[in-house]
Amino acid sequence: MTFEDALAAARARPRDQRALEELASEALKCGEEDAALPLIDAVVRAEPTARLWQWKALLERALDRHGDALASFEAATGLAPADAGIAHGLARTALEAGLPAERHFERALELAPGDGQVLVGLIAARLAGGQGARAEQELSRALERSPGWIEGHMQLAQLRSMLGAGRTAESIERALAAAPRSTELWLALFDLHIKSEAFGELEAAIAAARKQGIAENLLDRFAALAAAELGRTEEADRLFARWTDGSERIWRLRHLLRSGRADEALPLIDAELAGERASQAWPYASIAWRLTNDARSQWLEGDDRLIRIFDLAQSLPPLDQLADCLRAIHVAKGSFIDQSVRGGTQTDGPLFSRIAPEIQQLRAAVVAAVEQYVAGLPPIEPQHPLLGFRRDRPVRFAGSWSVRLRDSGYHVSHVHPQGWISSALYVALPDADRAADPHAGWLALGAPPASLVSSPLAARFIEPKPGRLVLFPSWMWHGTVPFDAGERLTVAFDVAPPRRA
Repeated sequence: MTFEDALAAARARPRDQRALEELASEALKCGEEDAALPLIDAVVRAEPTARLWQWKALLERALDRHGDALASFEAATGLAPADAGIAHGLARTALEAGLPAERHFERALELAPGDGQVLVGLIAARLAGGQGARAEQELSRALERSPGWIEGHMQLAQLRSMLGAGRTAESIERALAAAPRSTELWLALFDLHIKSEAFGELEAAIAAARKQGIAENLLDRFAALAAAELGRTEEADRLFARWTDGSERIWRLRHLLRSGRADEALPLIDAELAGERASQAWPYASIAWRLTNDARSQWLEGDDRLIRIFDLAQSLPPLDQLADCLRAIHVAKGSFIDQSVRGGTQTDGPLFSRIAPEIQQLRAAVVAAVEQYVAGLPPIEPQHPLLGFRRDRPVRFAGSWSVRLRDSGYHVSHVHPQGWISSALYVALPDADRAADPHAGWLALGAPPASLVSSPLAARFIEPKPGRLVLFPSWMWHGTVPFDAGERLTVAFDVAPPRRA
């Protein structure tokens, strides 16, 4: 059923709860929550049911209207207090809204004691509430009871990294000691080392897995990318030659670029851009096309309108007030395992879903700037990763967060393959006059990490200023120059690619 079919059915049978539920479901799939919400709202107020209140809440949550969603979930809870799904929805929405959510998750866990997703939410709520040590203990105990719970191991590793506690792989290694032939656990350990960019540890884990009889063809794949990332060119070439189903192309692209063979990378890039992993391949296309003087480089990123700077200082809350609001939610002591932050912290959860007035004013200013950016883009080009999308859809976010860098902090150059448009918004900055490097703390656009290319590529440097917002394509390489001392407090977000009508 399409959304249009569901909408027609709901309009034809406006009191039919099943038709309204199908409408809500289809609306969530294709981003038409605004169109579905009035029909459900009209019925639920006249003939309230727990399920319709739940659907209304889910639509409101998808629209980042978390205050409304909380009220709808509360109404649903009043009608169905023993419904675990409603309890979980209420808890999750409260957490995203920036409200205390532990009691809600505890209630949901009472109703669904075996639900791992509820427990993961409770752990996040504990961390947000300053109870990181308790969260670690609870998740560790859960994994002792269920050592095969892969998501739990990955969540614990992330939690320990954010707490600055180290030992990120300990729970997986303990589980492997009891089940040494579990392919799923070995894959989880490999994945953790890859996300941590710990390729030496990955090689050690591969050797340990080999002793346990894990399939050689599987291990060879991970050995190929480990050798490549560690710069052992001939060994990586030999191992990649055994891996020919196409799933290795992104890692092989990195290997070819690192070893100075951009010409050899071009056919692989063309193959990836024609497939489902195109969003992952565009950043490597930008490197290879520049290195080989391919005309497509200018087509991809040569238009100055792809990078825009906006001064939002007059549209934001007072910056000192906003900075205090952001600092209060930087509860982590360490960084995420798989993020670009070095020497700082990043907030957890969707920042723009918080109902604090400072955050909502921030979000409104950002949405207006994004709309202006999109309106000013060059004409639609169907094959282009930024310009190929329609321009008439509401702004949606694939993620939003704050980063707080301290002395010598920086971002390694990276990309955001899940986004469409990415950003940097400056709230508080270190004293630039004390910096030895004139570009200290500046944003660098267009240059991949030095570890990925054999010869450096030029970057465009943008000076940070309080209240300044920089918008650019999500596939564009971006990082920052380290600064000597002080605090660099920013907000960042990814605009999601527009969904179909």
